[in-house]
Amino acid sequence: MLLTPEGRSFVTDYHLASLSTLSADGSIHAVPVGFTLVDGLARVITRRGSQKVRNIRERGHATISQVEGGRWITLIGTATVLEDAESVAEAVELYARRYRQPQPNPERVAVHLEVRRVLASPGM
Repeated sequence: MLLTPEGRSFVTDYHLASLSTLSADGSIHAVPVGFTLVDGLARVITRRGSQKVRNIRERGHATISQVEGGRWITLIGTATVLEDAESVAEAVELYARRYRQPQPNPERVAVHLEVRRVLASPGM
């Protein structure tokens, strides 16, 4: 996945995004998230019992979209939920670098989105 310097900056600056997954009835479930992107792998931290986690476990696809004014980027790919301590700790560390240190949460899991396609505004 190739991003321009502007695109790389855009996905590392402090911006929230939307994570979209497919619900059982085929509707889109979209929620605000913080995410990190390293080497084509986007990570989101969340709670084990959340709807987005259920949707990813059942259907395996997700999209992350970030927008600021006329600049935007969408990451599309296959998502998995990881619960092992090492994967969760790595996702928390990356999240803390981009946003802030999250509060401890024993129900925390890491969502990994293997980016297969990128759509973006010009210059990204």
